[in-house]
Amino acid sequence: MPREFKVPDFYRSKFVQVIKASRAAQDPKKKDRTPSIIDFGPVRFKIARHFGFCFGVENAIEIAYRVIEENPEKRVFLLSEVIHNPGVNRDLEERGIKFLMKTDGTHLIDLKTLTPDDIVIVPAFGTTIELQKKLESLGINPYKDDATCPFVEKVWKRAEQLGQLGFTVIVHGKKTHEETRATFSHSKQTAPTLIVLNMKDAEVAISYMKDEISVDSFKEYFADAMSSNFKPEIHLKKIGVVNQTTMLASETKSISEAFKQALIEINGLVNLNKYFGDTRDTLCYATYENQSATQAMTEDGADLAIVVGGYNSSNTSHLVELCEEYFPTFYIKDHLEILSEKQIRHYDLNSKIIIESSNWLPNTRTNSNNDKIDIAITAGASCPDKEVDLVITRLLDFFPEKLKLEQVLADFTNNSRPHITL
Repeated sequence: MPREFKVPDFYRSKFVQVIKASRAAQDPKKKDRTPSIIDFGPVRFKIARHFGFCFGVENAIEIAYRVIEENPEKRVFLLSEVIHNPGVNRDLEERGIKFLMKTDGTHLIDLKTLTPDDIVIVPAFGTTIELQKKLESLGINPYKDDATCPFVEKVWKRAEQLGQLGFTVIVHGKKTHEETRATFSHSKQTAPTLIVLNMKDAEVAISYMKDEISVDSFKEYFADAMSSNFKPEIHLKKIGVVNQTTMLASETKSISEAFKQALIEINGLVNLNKYFGDTRDTLCYATYENQSATQAMTEDGADLAIVVGGYNSSNTSHLVELCEEYFPTFYIKDHLEILSEKQIRHYDLNSKIIIESSNWLPNTRTNSNNDKIDIAITAGASCPDKEVDLVITRLLDFFPEKLKLEQVLADFTNNSRPHITL
């Protein structure tokens, strides 16, 4: 039985969670990745099989709200955003929590002002060993209210094991992201560690392994992405690849396979396990499920996609990338970004800025279905189901002839499902 977390009711939904629960009962082993289809007449929503709060996010939220409730007289701080969702962080701030740092590590509050009576919550992404030691020196236990995702900690443990076996750790991640900074900090304690952002970075490292570029070129390229003891002439002979858990799982696999094939080319297949560490077990299940469900949703077709999540959310951005390959995609942090049926405010991944688009909603009479518009919807791992409810409700406002959501939900809960396909 999966653990049930105590998440505030205002993050729960009345609609999406009914769909999720029904799908879970129908497909407990999660083999079916096809989207659920909810038909309101002039508009249909294709909702991804998996999205929203994951184990690590619910764990972090439970810890943060519990600490507030149990310590009304104490100062409570978060190292940085507990998760990458502006609504959740805003609510915690309104309840009295203060943030010590921005997500990039810039300090908002001088740590020297902390006292042993203060409480510091470590967010879901974890933190660096250096920062843990700093908190301990101030008399604060950084492990007492630690909301680090267990799957992030699993990556740390695997990196430690690799280091003890003499392997170098390659981290597939964004070097400025909190999680990658934390993983790098833990990994370098036992293993020479290198961060690669993408396949391009991996190919540069592989080029050195094949004597195609000089050691100076390698060091210049990876100057701020390798541990201080990293010696490519020594440390690229035995490799294990782990990742920032929110990266594209398919890209991590491709990067890992590229290093594996390079080692085979250099050393042959004999005793491959001496040169290449198998780290497939470190891929986050939620990241994989959300991405594969989004892929299945895109393959089912739609006129456009709405992806909901914080604009600094790595896992959400990768869902956007998957959708953008198939149809117009609008990345919004919440339902308030849907300004009208003519205007939408959204985050553009290419320019890294928030923009407004006009005439974003296709005419229902001219699309491929002639009389319906299909909208694909998914959300990041830090997005509450309630927010997806609000997005759906907001979109329905633009279709006056639609069926009422309450009636569709009532029919569904009464085992009559003329408008819902799980």
